[in-house]
Amino acid sequence: MILSKLAGRPVLLAAGLVAALVLPWFIYPPVALDIVCWALFAAAVDLLLGFTGLLSFGHAAFWGGSAYATGLIALHSGLPFPVAVLGGAAFAAALAVPIGFLSVRLRGIYFAMVTLAFAQMVYFIANQWREATGGENGLQGIPRELFGLDLSDPFFFYYAALPFVLAGLFAAWRIVRSPFGRVLMSIRDNPNRARALGYSIDRYKLLAFVLSAALSGLAGGLFTVGHGFASLQGVYWTTSGQAVMMVVLGGIGTLWGGAIGAALIVELNDYLATAGFEETGIITGAIFIVVVLLFRRGVWGTARDLLAARTSRARPEPENSDTKVEASV
Repeated sequence: MILSKLAGRPVLLAAGLVAALVLPWFIYPPVALDIVCWALFAAAVDLLLGFTGLLSFGHAAFWGGSAYATGLIALHSGLPFPVAVLGGAAFAAALAVPIGFLSVRLRGIYFAMVTLAFAQMVYFIANQWREATGGENGLQGIPRELFGLDLSDPFFFYYAALPFVLAGLFAAWRIVRSPFGRVLMSIRDNPNRARALGYSIDRYKLLAFVLSAALSGLAGGLFTVGHGFASLQGVYWTTSGQAVMMVVLGGIGTLWGGAIGAALIVELNDYLATAGFEETGIITGAIFIVVVLLFRRGVWGTARDLLAARTSRARPEPENSDTKVEASV
């Protein structure tokens, strides 16, 4: 696969870094922050879906749970926002341990439904525990400060948050390319054979689940601080569905495709909202269906396969050894 090889080369990594650095110069900074946060969230979901074979509809619990944890730390401790964000990510990882322990033994639709049920439980708790979460009003006025510096300007906060997003994406990339990632892919492709080779399937799945939750929590915490509030929408199941849709649009199992899917959906929602469309979900859903029908492996996955096919056709056929012997005689 040509593009999959390029994905590990410095040229493509440098291009992605440059795109992330110049993004708020061409796009409204809050929207640019949404894109990079959702890109990290989509990469976290793809780590579980594309490389472990587990479809989770419960990752809103980690995105939104981290949002509330980050907001509470920032509001009541006075610590810099990086500490609050990392605390939120740690909370998401801790929350994922019992949920994953009870879920990873299930497969297919059963796993998806159990994770959805746990996410709805977190949503119910966040809605009822009004003293801590604010209920329907959420947490408001979350500060954006770093060692006394006021980062309330979205443009400056974007660059303060970007290193954490890049670190999260790099962590996901390293996990996929590590021996641990290879084991995850073998579990995805043939769990019985992986078990026969001596790998503890449930243990690897649980660890992947916790790592995915931690990255989701990191993204959710940055999103919350960047916008200055945490709401119930963050823990609602549609948040999980939107992240899955981004992964499918970009390409399942590509890791980089999630960033493309995030950019497409966030930009589309922003454009529709600015243009005055109220039913953005219907339009987004219709475009999603069209893209899935035209690009069966997602935008990035289809482009990668087309380029690989074109390269293989353009490659000259090797000469037959018998012909070379006859020519020499």
